[in-house]
Amino acid sequence: MNYSESKEKSAEILRAVIGQMARHDASFNPVTFAVWYEHLAGINPGLSEALNGAIARLGRLGDDSMRQLFDAHVAPPEHQVMNQVAERFQKTMTGMSDSATRTGQDAGKFGEQLSRLAQALESPDVDTLSPHIVQARENASEMRQSAQALERQVAQSRQEIAVLQAELGRVRQEALLCPLTRVLNRRGFDQTLQAILDGGTAPDKTHCLVMLDIDHFKKVNDTHGHVMGDRVIQAMGEVMRACVTGQNGTSLARYGGEEFAVLLPDTPIHVAESVAENIRQKVKALKMRNRQTQEVVLTFTVSAGVTRVAQGDKPDTLIARADSALYQSKQNGRDRVTCA
Repeated sequence: MNYSESKEKSAEILRAVIGQMARHDASFNPVTFAVWYEHLAGINPGLSEALNGAIARLGRLGDDSMRQLFDAHVAPPEHQVMNQVAERFQKTMTGMSDSATRTGQDAGKFGEQLSRLAQALESPDVDTLSPHIVQARENASEMRQSAQALERQVAQSRQEIAVLQAELGRVRQEALLCPLTRVLNRRGFDQTLQAILDGGTAPDKTHCLVMLDIDHFKKVNDTHGHVMGDRVIQAMGEVMRACVTGQNGTSLARYGGEEFAVLLPDTPIHVAESVAENIRQKVKALKMRNRQTQEVVLTFTVSAGVTRVAQGDKPDTLIARADSALYQSKQNGRDRVTCA
């Protein structure tokens, strides 16, 4: 969920959300709030269509309706896929369990038949032996078929579980990406930064962090609308990717809102500063155009702060130092890079 409404706009939407929630039977919980917020903010057309349809059919909406709308139109894709994977895994395990149960039952019957056959073999009356041998042969055939069915079920289940594992891996990776820019989101950034710090540094190298912020981004949204704001965010991600091509191990992230980060492991600070400056220059050269007329309607700039990992640094101390350098860039006129 990507919400970019200003504080004033979101407060206006909040008042409308509370009014709508009061008219229906659903609980005042985050699920209900998210459904009404996205509908009234006009940012989720599919949800709005489904919500209006539900109201037309049911009149007043309850918790079940809100949960269905949330799962279908608001929940992030990874949440939906995780539920689907869980259902498929449950189905796979149920199939294995049923097949194993059938094989166990057949094995039990076969065991009983073998016991009766053993008793018949001990009996002096040979006439009673023949039916037990016939029955044992039939049960052995059934047992063989049941065991083969179980073997096929296990092989099939192994393949399905391998597919599910791959799907879970993909979902976990997707969960760490910003859907708008396809760079790491905040969670992915935090995990990557922690892993870099935990890995230590070579004696002659260090790790660097660049924090970047789009200048006057609120003005972009207020003047040109949120669609253009999203295009600016997307363009920022594209520029960052283009500027770190060939930088092994570099990670890009959307830290939050209009703020971005570049993690450069085993990189001298002058190289990190050069990367930041390259991004700044390429962003400044961008021209956002009206897609219909091709008229240039917007240019924008970024400010950046660069720092390197110091002895004893934790994620918060490193980020604070890079943010401080970024703040200096803002204070000194924006559209510049500052090292700390």
